[in-house]
Amino acid sequence: MSTGKRLFRYAALYKKTLIAALLMLTVAVGAELTGPFIAKKMIDDHILGIEKTWYETEKGEQTAAYKDSYYKREDYFKPGEEKGEEVHILQVQRDYYFIPGELQFDGERRAEGNTVTISKGEQSESYQGTKLSSKELFAFYEPEIGGLLTLIFIYFGLLVFASFFHYGQRYFLQVTSNRIIQKMRQDVFAHIQRLPVVYFDNLPAGKVVARITNDTEAIRELFVAVLSTFFTSAIYITGIFVALFLLDVKLALICMVILPILAVWSVVYRKYASDYNHKIRSLVSDINGMINESIQGMTIIQAFRRQEETKAEFEEMNDSHFHYQNKLLSLNSLLSHNMVGFMRNCAFVALIWYFGGASIGVGSMVSIGVLYAFVDYLNRLFQPITGIVNQFAQLETARVSAERVFTLLDEKGIDVSEKKEPRYKGDVTFEHVSFGYKEGEYVLKNIDFQAKQGETVALVGHTGSGKSSIMNLLFRFYDCKEGKIMIDGKDIMSMPRQTVREHMGIVLQDPFLFTGTIAANVSLNNPAISREQVEKALTDVGADKLLKHLPLGFDEPVIEKGSTLSSGQRQLISFARALAFDPAILILDEATASIDTETEAVIQEALEVLKKGRTTFIIAHRLSTIKNADQILVLDRGEIAERGSHDELMKQKGKYYQMYELQQGKQNSLAG
Repeated sequence: MSTGKRLFRYAALYKKTLIAALLMLTVAVGAELTGPFIAKKMIDDHILGIEKTWYETEKGEQTAAYKDSYYKREDYFKPGEEKGEEVHILQVQRDYYFIPGELQFDGERRAEGNTVTISKGEQSESYQGTKLSSKELFAFYEPEIGGLLTLIFIYFGLLVFASFFHYGQRYFLQVTSNRIIQKMRQDVFAHIQRLPVVYFDNLPAGKVVARITNDTEAIRELFVAVLSTFFTSAIYITGIFVALFLLDVKLALICMVILPILAVWSVVYRKYASDYNHKIRSLVSDINGMINESIQGMTIIQAFRRQEETKAEFEEMNDSHFHYQNKLLSLNSLLSHNMVGFMRNCAFVALIWYFGGASIGVGSMVSIGVLYAFVDYLNRLFQPITGIVNQFAQLETARVSAERVFTLLDEKGIDVSEKKEPRYKGDVTFEHVSFGYKEGEYVLKNIDFQAKQGETVALVGHTGSGKSSIMNLLFRFYDCKEGKIMIDGKDIMSMPRQTVREHMGIVLQDPFLFTGTIAANVSLNNPAISREQVEKALTDVGADKLLKHLPLGFDEPVIEKGSTLSSGQRQLISFARALAFDPAILILDEATASIDTETEAVIQEALEVLKKGRTTFIIAHRLSTIKNADQILVLDRGEIAERGSHDELMKQKGKYYQMYELQQGKQNSLAG
């Protein structure tokens, strides 16, 4: 499905308010576009209407007094009303003349004294008249004042009416746009929760953040500014062309040449702007990713004095962003105001050519009011065109941003299952499991072991031997390529991922804490875990001893990643979290590696309580912490090299024995 159709589907979710906004916009534009027609009527019927034929009559409504007689315009006579002597008011340059009698024709005028001569081709007629004073002329204009004031008030009323509808359409369009983006951000963020862990292995967090924030904000501008401008402009242009056709069909057809030019223009612009915008949005994501990484690693950057190198790397990306922004700016400058100005000038040249010569002037078929209205509409026509052109850049930015957002939404996610399973016993079996992160490169080979309920299984081995990979498979962060993993005799591949993890808990070497309170980090705001359970879990792992000095105790705020807490405090909170959720299977991934000896003693005591009735997997480098494990698996290059209890492995004097003796030797030398 195209990007445009998908954006339309989002807009269709709020079609009622969107349609209401567009209807209000149509009414407002229609009210505004009556202006030139009202101006035309004011000019032709009231201001220039003085040159229509007048007849002598009795004093009454809409009559003008002149030299003890009263005169009324022919269009103000009622059917059957008696008419007197015919007279005319003619304008010659800046003067007006009262001409009694009938005119043979109208044409070019000139005056000598009180004699007015009218010429048309070879014909010429002279008429004896009287030059009107300002007061006398005003008498003939006086009947028009009421009509002029009425039209002025009508136009003012229409403008006020239009302003209310403009406000309404703007409000509804803004509300609709915000709702669309709110829905889109919810969908994107919810979809991120469904994506497998492997998706995030190769995508920096900053790039994901850019799609949820920057790209969706660009799409919001599409609905707020671009959609509003395009619909407003389309309605304006349609209304203006309808008005132009009502005024003069031939010139309206000439002006319609603008529409195909505009269409070709947009195609050319999109061809070049799309490439630039793709590059710019990609660079924005890269910059976000680098900033995010730099902030997280600021301690290392400063410790190793890499500030200048980091700054140089940022400047390189920033310069690239500046380069492509300038290219886009040049394109916008070339195809925006310059092009609109050129088209406007061409239109006015056509107007002058069409109305030139004999087409305009006294006796012409085109009135001054029509000319004024045409010029007004032509001016108004280029306002929406300018609006459309100015929004091309925003349109392309939004379109590219939408493509990036929809690409993320198109990533295959994992449906969240609401299915609940009773707490399983915790028997875990790996049957000939092989796995690799890359095709053909196995990091686990033929892993085969069984962990019974309540047992503690320790995984040891050098870095990269596959210890964490086994846990990743058990949690179904990844799925094995060969073999199968079973819990209580049931293949985990036949179970939804959420169900597999429902009764499992994990404690990492570097625990992750969320912004909130200590208590909230233990319960993760799960309503099923009460405050009493939270406090009991913290007390059971000995956290109360290390956290009691905090001003707010267990309600002490935790900022990002718990940076204000010590590593021991963070680890204790992570242990309490695992205990509060009461898992059937517990994984401790180097959980005590970064803990000091005193804190480790506290945790070891808590672990004995925590492990009761649970199947526990411990990944450990410090072998002294796993001496009491029921089963120790020694991994080497993805294979199980040795297995057994601590005493059994020590008797074998193999790899485990060498590792243990090496660690003990180091400890003894350090103690000495």
